[in-house]
Amino acid sequence: MKRVIAWMLLFLVVGSEATATFNYGEALVKTLMFFEAQRSGKLPLNRTVKWRGDSGLSVGFLQGVDLVGGYYDAGDHVKFGLPMAFTVTMLSWAAIEYEREIAGVEQLSNTLDAIKWGTDYFIKAHPQPNVLWGQVGDGQSDHHCWERAEDMTTPRTAYRLDQAHPGSDLAGETAAAMAAASMAFKQFDDSYSNLLLLHAKQLFLFADRFRGLYIDSIQSAQSFYMSSGYGDELLWAATWLYRATGDQYYLQYVIDNAESLGGTGGAMKEFSWDNKYAGVQMLLSKVKFTKQFGSALFTKFEEGNLESFLQVLLEGSGGRYTVVMKQYQDKADYFACACLQKNSGYNVDLTPGSCFADSTRHPCPNRYVMSHIYAMLMNNFCYMHMFVYMCANGTTCMCRSRPDGQVQPQDLFNFAKSQADYILGGNPQSMSYMVGYGNNYPTHRRASIASISVLQTFVACIQGLETWYLQKEGNPNNDGFSDDRSNYEETEPTISGTTPLVGLFAKLQSASKIEGYNLQFSTGPDQKRPGYHKQVSPTPYTNSGEKSADVPVELLHSITNTWTVGPATYYRHMVIIKNTSKKPITNLKLKIEYLSGSLWGLTPTAQKNVYELPQQLKVLNPGAECTFVYVQGGPQAKVSVLSYNQH
Repeated sequence: MKRVIAWMLLFLVVGSEATATFNYGEALVKTLMFFEAQRSGKLPLNRTVKWRGDSGLSVGFLQGVDLVGGYYDAGDHVKFGLPMAFTVTMLSWAAIEYEREIAGVEQLSNTLDAIKWGTDYFIKAHPQPNVLWGQVGDGQSDHHCWERAEDMTTPRTAYRLDQAHPGSDLAGETAAAMAAASMAFKQFDDSYSNLLLLHAKQLFLFADRFRGLYIDSIQSAQSFYMSSGYGDELLWAATWLYRATGDQYYLQYVIDNAESLGGTGGAMKEFSWDNKYAGVQMLLSKVKFTKQFGSALFTKFEEGNLESFLQVLLEGSGGRYTVVMKQYQDKADYFACACLQKNSGYNVDLTPGSCFADSTRHPCPNRYVMSHIYAMLMNNFCYMHMFVYMCANGTTCMCRSRPDGQVQPQDLFNFAKSQADYILGGNPQSMSYMVGYGNNYPTHRRASIASISVLQTFVACIQGLETWYLQKEGNPNNDGFSDDRSNYEETEPTISGTTPLVGLFAKLQSASKIEGYNLQFSTGPDQKRPGYHKQVSPTPYTNSGEKSADVPVELLHSITNTWTVGPATYYRHMVIIKNTSKKPITNLKLKIEYLSGSLWGLTPTAQKNVYELPQQLKVLNPGAECTFVYVQGGPQAKVSVLSYNQH
């Protein structure tokens, strides 16, 4: 019994208690630089990482599809779909929950750019509802060749999923990524957000209707990203779609399939690109129920609803939903307690230096560590707000598997912070495991070779191995850490292992007491790039010209189709006009700004950008709807009610 999400309260409580040892703002900036360095495709001129050049510009063309773009997975040049999709989901989660914190370090545009680089690729990779191109390149041939992305000579074979070759885990994770990204972009680019949501819905249906493991359809991935199942991805995708849409269908899905898909089964002590159950459990801990069995989602602090929600949860008046949701919440609690070593006999493994170790006993740091830490921080928020309410009223809050398992909210935050500090240098070796951060960091990252900007001649596969991979100069002796390129468990960073750092460092920086990072560093502040600006909905006007918040007309905007002609992408927009009052509406006039394409279903007036209903629809009766359609590229048009009459 320890939960509910009321996010803003945490900033007041934890922010005053955190002490800073490291500059998390600097770490955040350099984390985002890593994602720039991993980009594939035609790179923008205003990029930060100048030493990286264009690469993979003809990927998919031989198979009749444009798969240019996306991210290389790690030190290799394979575009693995499952970890890339998880990367975008986690980046989006950070942008949603920590928008203010990331903006405070002037990295919101860079974060959204990182998300969009992935989602633009996924849009290309999903050309039909039941088709998803899930991988480019082959790990075996790629790993036998040491070369730069700009010099690639290894096969760029693309692999696809379809009805005959399903992959519910990969399609489900990509659906989650698109749904989460749609939330991240909603207030900045509504048109793009709607497009992402359309793909997310189609991908979820594809994943659910045509079930199977993606490694059975893309067998070349088995040696690199072996999937343990697809139940977690289906629940993960449905949960994100519920967050993005509020559609009860998706909430019903996670309730009805909680047991069969493993959501409320065994307790978890892992959260990673392969296992999302802990993430599902924590996201569902943010759902609240009303006395009428309705549901909503806490995305920001809703102070007025906190007490009533807890009463419903404790009384069980949410019916069957409440029973299942309590099971999800119990599993989320168990994960947090396992991280804090307070579950008797079932805790996450720690190194002697108190760093997470994954189930295969890879030493710390490894690609699973930061996912655990981020999940811990998320669970800290869940725990914090239930603790504040319940413990203040005399209820004991503790990990129930042990008599000494009492947990303070700050314990979770401090533990997450300690793991981040370990990565940045607070470890027995006093070494930063982030290249470029601090004075003592690894020098043999498993991707190193002279950049195309320094060495402009072609470097062949064997030349790269002999000249660069086998180079031993500079390897320091660091006891518990082997700074050797062949030691891929420790020296090969991955996009999926790095992505949780964005939200973590942003939150830690906001809670710290040191000044922010000097943003004149090579990445530069957001202002140097095309920024993202929150869209302001036009204020409707009555026929008297006065502002009114009670205009009885609802405008429902959606994207129903998209296609590409050359370099341009076009969208078919549909707008439903609905009379929400009990009186007929006549002489309705709409103002449509930023319209660059063709429009059907309305009649233009003599006034610029003003349209009216067709002659046959001069009267819009109570509850009645009518529709108009327009087609254009770029952002959607802005539609507002200019005037109307009611009698």
